[in-house]
Amino acid sequence: MELLQICGLAVVAVALNAVLRERHPEYAFVLSLLTGVLILGSVLSWAAPLFQRIHSLLESAGAGPAHVQILFKALGLCLVTQIACDACRDLGESGVAARVETAGKLAVLLISLPLFEEILQIAGGLIGQGGLG
Repeated sequence: MELLQICGLAVVAVALNAVLRERHPEYAFVLSLLTGVLILGSVLSWAAPLFQRIHSLLESAGAGPAHVQILFKALGLCLVTQIACDACRDLGESGVAARVETAGKLAVLLISLPLFEEILQIAGGLIGQGGLG
């Protein structure tokens, strides 16, 4: 599905949701959920070649498999967190969405910790302290 089709689908779904929400909120919820799944499925089909290209670029730049794995895990965590936050906000739970965002940020920091340690060791070695460990 091309971007213009996705945008058209989103606009039509939002317009239908506005009409359905007043009389049949349960149908509006199902329509919103189905629209989200269709759009996400389309976007994920675009993502496979993109991820392969990023992976090959990182390998050609000398990034090790551990670095690539951390990058993709962090990207996945960001996407899942964003989807959860958007769903919470759509349901009027902005407080819950804020806590999910905080949890997502902490999860990305935790998964990136080995990279931070490596950078600090390199910096320490360059300064002449022999690293951190």
